[in-house]
Amino acid sequence: MATMITADAKQGQVTTYPLFIGGEWIDTGRYTQVADKYTGEVFARVAEASREEVDRAVAVAAKVWKQQPLTPYQRFEILSRAAEIWRSRREEIAHALSREAGKIMREALTEVDRVGDIFVISAEEAKRIKGEMIPVGATPGSENRLGFTLRVPVGAVCAISPFNFPSLLTAHKVAPALAAGNSVVLKPASTTPLQSVFMCQVLEAAGLPAGYLNLVVGGGSTVGEWLLQDKRFNFFTFTGSSGIGERIKAVTGLRRCKLELGSNAATIVHSDADLKQAAKLCALKAFNFAGQVCISVQRILVQQDVVEEFTRLLVAETAKFK
Repeated sequence: MATMITADAKQGQVTTYPLFIGGEWIDTGRYTQVADKYTGEVFARVAEASREEVDRAVAVAAKVWKQQPLTPYQRFEILSRAAEIWRSRREEIAHALSREAGKIMREALTEVDRVGDIFVISAEEAKRIKGEMIPVGATPGSENRLGFTLRVPVGAVCAISPFNFPSLLTAHKVAPALAAGNSVVLKPASTTPLQSVFMCQVLEAAGLPAGYLNLVVGGGSTVGEWLLQDKRFNFFTFTGSSGIGERIKAVTGLRRCKLELGSNAATIVHSDADLKQAAKLCALKAFNFAGQVCISVQRILVQQDVVEEFTRLLVAETAKFK
């Protein structure tokens, strides 16, 4: 379990969390401050990585999946235990999420619950990874030949997660990567790093071998860029802005990457729609988490003969929000 240090500060109690590298919790003496998004009060801080810690994290991740491979059933067991442990800490983790991300508790609890589901789904899929048969016999001269594919771990994965769903979208990256037998170096958004700390705590307690998950915290221009330039990564997964996504794609070259970037999602309202229901849902999905959702309602295209009525209903629904 991570060593946590609680110190007095002008704003009150501040809890310090270390980095997690190679199965060890490391306090570097340099920190990223975590503020309560409602009050602005600093209530936690996380150790900040230097070039040395980043290099160490990548080095151990690049080795462990080869030197200490996990069987599909071992991955299933670890992720299943992680789901149980995560759910047992539900209220504690959701409270921290509410403070660091500025979510109301209802939304924080929903996000934390979905992370438990992601662990379970990933655990189940760990036992179902399979290749396929190739019908090479359909080609003349290959009648007596057999072709098949196998799926193997891609290797060391660099996972960079965003601020708006720091628990769920981190789980989306970490759990499937581990389920497939890969190792991970995780860099969360500097404004919301606590969920990644908790995820490391939970997976360590669930029995994940040292080196399979490593946590480095710091700015995108420093830690992020060091990770991006490291050739030992075989896969990058990033959720965030289109600008940073373009930078990642330009640098990774032939290496694989998965980018989940911004959108400008449109909602279409026809004249035969239930306008009251449409207005209610459009308002809710536009202002949910103050609009800081990549799939939020951002443009509404309304059929001309109902645009005035729909607008009136939308304004009325919006006025109900606190």
